[in-house]
Amino acid sequence: MTTAVSFQSVEPRRLAAVHRAIAPGQVGATWRPALDLVWQFLRRQQGLHAGGHNVFLYRHPLQPGSPIEADFGVEVTRGFAAEGEVREIFTPTGEAAVAVHIGPYDRMGETHAAIHAFVTAQKRALAGQSWEIYGDWSDDPARLETMIAYLLR
Repeated sequence: MTTAVSFQSVEPRRLAAVHRAIAPGQVGATWRPALDLVWQFLRRQQGLHAGGHNVFLYRHPLQPGSPIEADFGVEVTRGFAAEGEVREIFTPTGEAAVAVHIGPYDRMGETHAAIHAFVTAQKRALAGQSWEIYGDWSDDPARLETMIAYLLR
């Protein structure tokens, strides 16, 4: 199956998020504990979360093997005061290469590769930030949808 990739203008999304500097290969081990902190915070905040999705925002390291600066967050409806490790951040704004991955999370690498190939074929440059917006959960991995965006220079 071919992955459809396009260039799109993206608007910022407001998130409640926890920041982590993580070693390559440790995203899976870091994701759940970080998001658990965000969800604990959101359960105490009346009306701050209204159906927003989990978002993984990360800055690609300049040197291979360097830590990845990442924010694990959830879309929220309004601004709020930081509490503990949870703070308000925004996804980038501007032009991005975007694709929707449909299927199991462990196959998202294929969609990332399709985005990189598309950007290279169009002779464009990446800005070093990307994010994944996870759609509604399904017990059927074939129905999972994740929007992947790479900010362009």
